[in-house]
Amino acid sequence: MTDFDKVRNYYRYFDEQNRLTNSNSGRLEFEITMEVLHQFLPGEGKILDLGGGAGAYSFPLADEGYSVYLADLSDELINKAKEYGKDKKRPPVSYDVVNATDLNTYDDEQFDALILFGPLYHLLESSERLQCISEVKRVLKKSAPVFASFIPRLSGSIALIDRYFNHPDQVNAESLKESFQSGKFNNMADTGFQEGFYPSIDEIEELFSSNGFEKKLIRSLRGFGYEKEDSLYRLEKEDREMFDMTMRLLNETSQDRAIVEMCGHAIYVGRKA
Repeated sequence: MTDFDKVRNYYRYFDEQNRLTNSNSGRLEFEITMEVLHQFLPGEGKILDLGGGAGAYSFPLADEGYSVYLADLSDELINKAKEYGKDKKRPPVSYDVVNATDLNTYDDEQFDALILFGPLYHLLESSERLQCISEVKRVLKKSAPVFASFIPRLSGSIALIDRYFNHPDQVNAESLKESFQSGKFNNMADTGFQEGFYPSIDEIEELFSSNGFEKKLIRSLRGFGYEKEDSLYRLEKEDREMFDMTMRLLNETSQDRAIVEMCGHAIYVGRKA
């Protein structure tokens, strides 16, 4: 079973609120994610931002006119979002402390779209993931899109080697082997990323198709720009033609399986049948 207290504690200290704005890697991920959202979102309606943290996507989408319901496991992040929302003209409709495996706060077919950025990083057990996606399906209207981010198996597991070099108390040979074999990462320490799950592309497709979703897209969010973001945005200022061509090729190759597996966070987009 996933230790949700460990997950809550991790986000108590991790700067989730500013992750997408305080670095070029966050900027690239945010800009591409917003492009994907705009490609598949309906023109209006209710969106559940499940695992939305302090509202990095909730607030921009609310500004665009959507009725956004922000939900997260962390009461601390939800409280940060509430505080931030006090000065906004169009804040989220609600701020809910919710476990992604139990959405009884919401009605059947309540939402026109659902964003699932975060929960699939942490749900260790197949039964938990199935329960989560079953609940996602229940609260979505027919033909509504779901947007789910995940950390692909190879990206997540290879990153554990770097983690060992920097934080050897968190990873050992056995936990590295387990991650490569099953996608599960159990951090041996109380600090750092906790309760990690790194699925293969096939596992993500099966998780959603078995719950009645039709795949529309699986792509890498940063593509081959992964870990080259500072250079990429420097290029934007120094050689705009080269920057534009690089971004075009980055997007054109973003669905290549090798790039999805090796280039950080990825996204699945599906529609409820």
